[in-house]
Amino acid sequence: MALHYYCRHCGIKIGTIDAVSLRSEQLGFHQLTEKERLEMIDYLPNGDIYVKTICEDCQEALDRNPDFHQCEKFIQ
Repeated sequence: MALHYYCRHCGIKIGTIDAVSLRSEQLGFHQLTEKERLEMIDYLPNGDIYVKTICEDCQEALDRNPDFHQCEKFIQ
């Protein structure tokens, strides 16, 4: 099983964690609401997990331009 982290805005791969057994509590997934889990986490049949998060560049852009929070994708 591997966890793959991607930016939800620009799509860049942020990183991968190769782990045999991690609990959702160790990853912080238990703190998400059901809606947030559905939006942010995709479980693949092979056991891999894809997590949509935010990269540093997109976070900086959001900090500089708060109106971007209204957009799903603001990087063209």
